[in-house]
Amino acid sequence: MLLHLIHLGRVDYAEGLERQQELVALRKRQRIGDVLLLLEHPPVLTLGRNAHRENIVATHEALARRRVAIHEINRGGDVTYHGPGQIVGYPILDLRGEFPNKKGPHLGAVEYVRCLEEVLIRTCAEYGVLTQRTAGRTGVWTLPGGSIPEKKIAAIGVHISQGVTSHGFAWNVTTDLRDFQLIVPCGIADCAVTSLEHEIDERRCAMPTMEQAMHAVARNFGRVFERQVLWAESVEALAQDSV
Repeated sequence: MLLHLIHLGRVDYAEGLERQQELVALRKRQRIGDVLLLLEHPPVLTLGRNAHRENIVATHEALARRRVAIHEINRGGDVTYHGPGQIVGYPILDLRGEFPNKKGPHLGAVEYVRCLEEVLIRTCAEYGVLTQRTAGRTGVWTLPGGSIPEKKIAAIGVHISQGVTSHGFAWNVTTDLRDFQLIVPCGIADCAVTSLEHEIDERRCAMPTMEQAMHAVARNFGRVFERQVLWAESVEALAQDSV
């Protein structure tokens, strides 16, 4: 099975959402196969279906001064932040397709989220950063130790319609963590946010570039979801090939 990988670079959230929607429509009609969009966004806050506005702690004036946009979207979860230095992944998968190691006839929503977490756990491990799942909390978290608490390094929020996925994950690589002070991330007030840059031990492992980190995500995504990853030039080229 193939997975088409498209790297959009840094694009506004609205543009990234439009690209997603185009691909979701094509995937639902079986005009294209599975796709993974990887990109970065300028600073933006997104509110999922279960979001609480009070979890945006910055004032409208402060957000306007910093040019931080707000978008209400149909993924699950509460409020989250996207910004430079963060690898955002939007998988467009048909969960009714072939997944040789799946537990049932289709890949279920919970199993799908666990697979996304596994992609990021493996990717962090490549750079010597050990992470884990935390019971009752979606995402990927660093391991606590002694007086050091666990910290969230990747957020996940998905939407599934007619078996086809959209939205996805956000992995903090070199993200400016001060921007998370604008919100209560994912509505969880008692846990800090971190990034690969803050957790990596550069005496043992070199800090990757964003491009290297992106390749690592794509490689592990292919392994976890049992797909052969192929680069696609653009959304337009992939759509044109489907005609």
